Amino acid sequence: MIHVIASITVKDTQLESFIEIFKANIPNVMKENGCIEYSATMDVETDVAIQQTDKNVVTVIEKWESLSHLKAHFTAPHMLDYKSRVDDMVETVSLKILQDS
Repeated sequence: MIHVIASITVKDTQLESFIEIFKANIPNVMKENGCIEYSATMDVETDVAIQQTDKNVVTVIEKWESLSHLKAHFTAPHMLDYKSRVDDMVETVSLKILQDS
């Protein structure tokens, strides 16, 4: 199984619109072959001293059956459409691709 943690920094004024577009695309992604989990999460304020938060970061949690399924996801038509719609809203993206140990 492949786990993905994507951190997307969104422009402050675009956060609400970004989340709306992202959530609208979730059903499309969940229909993809090999997709096990795909969700958007946001930092929550806590009293945990070592926690770092950023109100403009959307963290995407994904699980895929294999790396080939993840790679197919990157070029799926609905993902290309999503990327074109949010491109001007996003400041940075970082991606961690992990596997079970």
